[in-house]
Amino acid sequence: MIAAGAKCYNLGSSPSKGTGRSWNAEELDEAIEDQVAALVFDDQGKADILELLAGVAETSFEQEQLAQALAAPDDIEDWRVGEAIAEAYLSEHRNCLFPWPDGRDERKSGSSLPGADLVGVQQDEHGDRFVFGEVKTSGEAKYPPGAVYGRTGLKQQLEDLRDKEGIRNDLFKYLGFRAKNSTWLDRFKAASKRYLNNTSDVQLFGVLVRDVEPNVDDVRVRVEKLGNGCPAGTQIELLALYLLGGAIADLAAQAGGSA
Repeated sequence: MIAAGAKCYNLGSSPSKGTGRSWNAEELDEAIEDQVAALVFDDQGKADILELLAGVAETSFEQEQLAQALAAPDDIEDWRVGEAIAEAYLSEHRNCLFPWPDGRDERKSGSSLPGADLVGVQQDEHGDRFVFGEVKTSGEAKYPPGAVYGRTGLKQQLEDLRDKEGIRNDLFKYLGFRAKNSTWLDRFKAASKRYLNNTSDVQLFGVLVRDVEPNVDDVRVRVEKLGNGCPAGTQIELLALYLLGGAIADLAAQAGGSA
């Protein structure tokens, strides 16, 4: 189980709201050991490759080469662990499924891909709909951190997801290309029906992974601004997850130790 965390603040209401939660050291450790490290290193994807090549890699040399090809990288970025934390949290506590890790689309380890950080489906009271999320990991002692602003900041990314149908269509196709013969095909079809009736019928998340003292100013202004002129059907939540001070600098080492 991924801990829900202690409540720091709640503000706003539909269609835009903000939430602050905090994890203690034990809750972070348990999350990394339980789900986060497996997401960072895509344990399921590697298991699928091993199963696929069970009759191909027969000799000990071939098996050694396969193990080397699938080995975890020596260095991982803290932001990758932050994204995995956000994915695990939203999956556990917001009924989300993110079925295709974006690391599988990298042509080179360590690259950062365009598009939303998290792409999937979410179950609400009406069934499945598409969910798109952006994640920023920052220990900057500023509220909100600089990662919220700028061309690639959380503010602009969420506004683009809210306002630009073309971006949402690209993400719809991204999932559609991968849905055939998948275990989540029926959920994709259900979400697609809602989307095709209203391309604004989506859930958006902006997640901040922080290791500073909780402060509502991390999300307060953006909650109000994102709600202004929000298209009918769109729901937005800004979620700040607070870790103990200095925790971000140790995320990669923690995840690597749990791999």
